Amino acid sequence: MLRSDKCVLHDKTKEEMAELGECPLDPGGYFITKGTEKVILIQEQLSKNRIIVDIGRKGTPEASVTSSTHERRSKTYVAKEKDHVVLRHNNFSEDIPVVIALKAMGLTSDKEITSLICSDDAAYMDSFSPSIDIAVQHKIFTQQQALEWIGSRNKSYRKPGQVKNPPEEAKETLATVVVAHIPVIDDNFRPKCMYLCMMARRVIMACHDPIAMDDRDYVGNKRLEL
Repeated sequence: MLRSDKCVLHDKTKEEMAELGECPLDPGGYFITKGTEKVILIQEQLSKNRIIVDIGRKGTPEASVTSSTHERRSKTYVAKEKDHVVLRHNNFSEDIPVVIALKAMGLTSDKEITSLICSDDAAYMDSFSPSIDIAVQHKIFTQQQALEWIGSRNKSYRKPGQVKNPPEEAKETLATVVVAHIPVIDDNFRPKCMYLCMMARRVIMACHDPIAMDDRDYVGNKRLEL
């Protein structure tokens, strides 16, 4: 970087700069790469690994999080679809009811799912009950049933020679791609379940009170990247 402590122009006076054939008013701070001047720009981006609740493409509240790790970067959505809450991700060919996703992660108790998302709020329970009914309609009650259902809707990205059955692929997608910044260690999906429940709760809160939505222009929801 010109005029940095690694540069021959470092701490040179205006007279010394002129003797070297450089402009004395040049502030430096940029680079010369193959004869071309390059400068580092600052770019404003929405925060990574942070839940942002906003109006989605279908006019209903949705919670989104851009997961960024050293291995991958992916975006996960939890949104209100008609009367129930769904999980949306590029790895799935269609939206996945959030209750089925939670059951696939091992959270199979409807009572526990409802308590984590709704607490004891009767209004939230009324809003969330159709999401429980969706899983019942599809006759999904166990983790294996949920994994098989999601596996049939999971886009496969197998390497040549790699053989996996749909439930295994679904479990791997949920563990490593969906909300990727929440790690799954020794098949413990509990932290990821809690995070998805929080996203679902914030969507339901936004349905009842628009003030619960986030402002994308608020500086606290942004980061400056070089």
